[in-house]
Amino acid sequence: MKAKTSLRDSKEPPARTHKLDSSNPKLTYIGGSKFDAWNGTLANHAVASGWYGNNPDADRTHKQQSASLSFLAGVEPKDELEGMLAAQLLASHNAAMECYRRSMIAEQTFEGRKENLSQANKLSRTHATLLEALNRHRGKGQQKVTVEHVHVHEGGQAIVGNVEGGGIRTKSENQPHALGYAPGQTLRSENTERKAVPVASNVKR
Repeated sequence: MKAKTSLRDSKEPPARTHKLDSSNPKLTYIGGSKFDAWNGTLANHAVASGWYGNNPDADRTHKQQSASLSFLAGVEPKDELEGMLAAQLLASHNAAMECYRRSMIAEQTFEGRKENLSQANKLSRTHATLLEALNRHRGKGQQKVTVEHVHVHEGGQAIVGNVEGGGIRTKSENQPHALGYAPGQTLRSENTERKAVPVASNVKR
């Protein structure tokens, strides 16, 4: 008879289940999620991206961590993606500032200064890209504006209106001198002694 294998004797670790609790999140303003497991992890990643010095004291570390969390809260992430982008914005800023700081160390070689400034420049561009992505996600990207050219020849008059079918409906109430006509109609001269001038529909204007 085969003996039963106990959990203690088994080589495989017992299966663990993860319970996702969204009943009462308290850190949504930090990470944008209704799950505090995510919000807390994101906050830890964000504060870990800062540089606290070679021998940081507790008071300085606390102030910098509070500043990092204040930034995340100030961005006001509305979902997890915005929370991620906010944390990456903070991390790229911290890394860029660290490279700038290192480039200003006294008695540094030219190559060392050049490399640090180069890395800072790349990180600054990354920061700008992340900010653009956040704005696009929020619907604040640049709007596309199409400008159509209106050519008015000498002696002519511009017509503002909506083209519907074969005719033109003009806004003549604001432009008393604008003329609205359809091809094939006859334009009457203001001088009653002159004859009407026919306008052909296939004449290029």
